[in-house]
Amino acid sequence: MIHTQWLGRLEYRWAWRLQHLRREAVERGTAPEVLWTLEHDPVVTLGRRAAPVDATGLGLRGVPVVQTERGGLATWHGPGQLTGYLLVDIGRRGWAIRKVVEGIEAGLIDWLATQGVSAGRRDGLHGVWVGQDKVGAIGLHVRRGVTMHGFALNLDPGPAAFTGIVPCGVEDGGVTSLARLTGRVIRADEVADVVGSTVLDAIARANAVPDG
Repeated sequence: MIHTQWLGRLEYRWAWRLQHLRREAVERGTAPEVLWTLEHDPVVTLGRRAAPVDATGLGLRGVPVVQTERGGLATWHGPGQLTGYLLVDIGRRGWAIRKVVEGIEAGLIDWLATQGVSAGRRDGLHGVWVGQDKVGAIGLHVRRGVTMHGFALNLDPGPAAFTGIVPCGVEDGGVTSLARLTGRVIRADEVADVVGSTVLDAIARANAVPDG
């Protein structure tokens, strides 16, 4: 069974290092699989593909830019956003990465529905959307069958959070949040366990359905 664990608020590079160490331990079989949930200090992270970023403007605001190995383009992490890092041996479990992504999307959609938000997918794009606006981003990396990175769900990140980037490279859409959609402010630590459990359940369901 995969458990969730709330880590609190961590600086991005430190959390990134912890992910690498935990993934190595999962690969060796010396640590259990886990879904870590947390918040970050403000940071912009880049995926494997090139992305337009106003690094000078971000630097003036004190927001670091970090290149990572995850999929996707540029995104922001920071206070008011629930981030989830999935450290799971999908190779041993026989899970398909496509179905893991679909499961994460389904889990976030399911939880948002409990908050009165009707979210969904957009054709050809990963993540969770309300209309043309993204409320949840997804980016994973797999090595030797073990995942790291995961999802970011916007609860109440503030209006300036994504300034200086084109989030995930999508020009014909914006970014929204639970607070903007409902008028309610919910802290990440209040919902981390239930969001994490909902996502894990949805990943298992997605991988239980045979292809075809």
